[in-house]
Amino acid sequence: MTQDDTAVEVETSAEPETGAPKLGRRRDPSRDADILQAAIDVLAETGYDGMTIEMVATRAKAGKATVYRRWASKSDLVIDAVACMKAAPGPGSVAELPDTGTLRGDLVAMIRPHSMQDNEKKLRVMAGIVSLLADNPELAAAVNTAIVRPRVEVNRRLLQRAIDRGEIPADVDVDNLALLSPSMVAYRTIIMKQPVDRAFLLGLIDGVVLPAVGLRPPADPAP
Repeated sequence: MTQDDTAVEVETSAEPETGAPKLGRRRDPSRDADILQAAIDVLAETGYDGMTIEMVATRAKAGKATVYRRWASKSDLVIDAVACMKAAPGPGSVAELPDTGTLRGDLVAMIRPHSMQDNEKKLRVMAGIVSLLADNPELAAAVNTAIVRPRVEVNRRLLQRAIDRGEIPADVDVDNLALLSPSMVAYRTIIMKQPVDRAFLLGLIDGVVLPAVGLRPPADPAP
């Protein structure tokens, strides 16, 4: 056990004079967040099969025993780690949607370096566990909640906003169109093993999404 682990676990010892137990420092719950983040980082780099508890413990600067005291197995750790990915909103979250006045402007404004890096990491995580999803409903639910649903919800809100301002027809199939770009991005990343860069995303907006809602891309689109 490392010095760090000793500091965060509850310890008891006997007083020399009385023999009464003395309570040591209590377990620090902030270590859970460190370990979960380390699990996501390792999972994105190695995939589930290559990931080990020892690798996660090393990344989190914790002992293996510290990890096992919290999670009995690697699969339990991965489920909790994926589920916690949704806890920290950032660029691209529903709370921070751009409002440029046009659907294309909003979609282009969503292409931010930090957001792209975050999405790419989430897709690498999903690629690392895709073989487990069919046999693990709990993990599949965590992936849907943390990775798939947030991006789909963003698209739904941007499409609905375009309907509300009369930019696109009211009978547009919002639910299916909201799935369009996340599905193509996931296919490109997981199946084709190709990066998702700004050029690809702009092509997706102008060549697929806008025509699907009856809009023409600009003659000289912004790079």
